[in-house]
Amino acid sequence: MLSMKIIFAVILFVGSSLFVSAQVAIGEKAPEFSLRNAKDKLVSLSSFRGKVVLIDFWASWCGPCRAANPSVGKLYNKYKAKGFEVLGVSIDSKKAAWLKAIKQDQILYSQVNDPKGWYSPVAEKYGVNQIPTSFLLDKAGKIIAIDLAGPALESKMNELLKN
Repeated sequence: MLSMKIIFAVILFVGSSLFVSAQVAIGEKAPEFSLRNAKDKLVSLSSFRGKVVLIDFWASWCGPCRAANPSVGKLYNKYKAKGFEVLGVSIDSKKAAWLKAIKQDQILYSQVNDPKGWYSPVAEKYGVNQIPTSFLLDKAGKIIAIDLAGPALESKMNELLKN
């Protein structure tokens, strides 16, 4: 009986280890996805290829996300002419709340929404288990940083987009 408990524990441990290793990591190509924007148009991550992209997972009900939106917007405005894009991925299950937050926060960069909320296949694919979470991609679509913010993100942007 004890050996069955040990076997079950080992299977559980190995299974959970496989799940953790399935999450994206720095150096990997960012998984492709397509979601709808505010005008119900399908937007694909691959449409941003050739640009440095910040994928920003957030939601209207997330206080830290909303507090970060102005600084992400400033960064976008500063570097967009040099080939920088932000793709906000909202996990709001209520479209009206998402659209209201975009308007209130004066977000001008690209936004898409997965109305499945925490059950978002895209968030799951990226291993997002808290928000805000962000992924910085190089021009080839490779993940070069995760959750970089503030001066560290600004420094990385200067490095990537120097002309």
